Amino acid sequence: MLRVSKIGLALVSLLVMPACVSAPPQDPNNICSILSQNKSWHAAAAKAAKRWGMPMHIGLAFIHRESSFVAKAKPPRKKVLGIVPWRRSSSAYGYAQATDEAWKDYKKDTGRRFVQRDDFADAIDFIGWYNDRSSKLLKLRKNDAYRLYLAYYNGHTGYSQGRWRKSSTIKGYAKKAASQASLYRKQLRKCRGKTKKRSWFG
Repeated sequence: MLRVSKIGLALVSLLVMPACVSAPPQDPNNICSILSQNKSWHAAAAKAAKRWGMPMHIGLAFIHRESSFVAKAKPPRKKVLGIVPWRRSSSAYGYAQATDEAWKDYKKDTGRRFVQRDDFADAIDFIGWYNDRSSKLLKLRKNDAYRLYLAYYNGHTGYSQGRWRKSSTIKGYAKKAASQASLYRKQLRKCRGKTKKRSWFG
């Protein structure tokens, strides 16, 4: 009879245990409400901001734009003849809508082997990492939400080649992301001032 170690049992239980994910915020346009509902998100966003030099409001705005804070978000399926569901447009998944390839690069570059795209802390750290690379490779300012989002959406090669310049749709996405970041920044200043004594705001 095989003897299974306690460590082995623990690993098995982690593999079969369903992932516990947070529900999307009740008011996704209010950063104070978001951080109040999800104190662990605030800690994760602050950690990513410190690690990568990324303003917290930009990371949160990117997640708002990419997935509306839905942990297991995926691109919609294409339809054949407008009716039959077909393949998805990309392998993007999770809070940050990171593709398989980008996530693989992130894991390799950071050495974080067990990260998950549907884990908020991992997703916002990924955004910080990606924006840090955009800043270094493309000489973008880390507080320039508009251009950082263009690089995030198009990829570094696509951005440098200017694929977005003739697309009003893509530029519109970036404007919305930048607008959301600006809104979050203003709100964050106010709620920090009102709740500076509360532990969840540090």
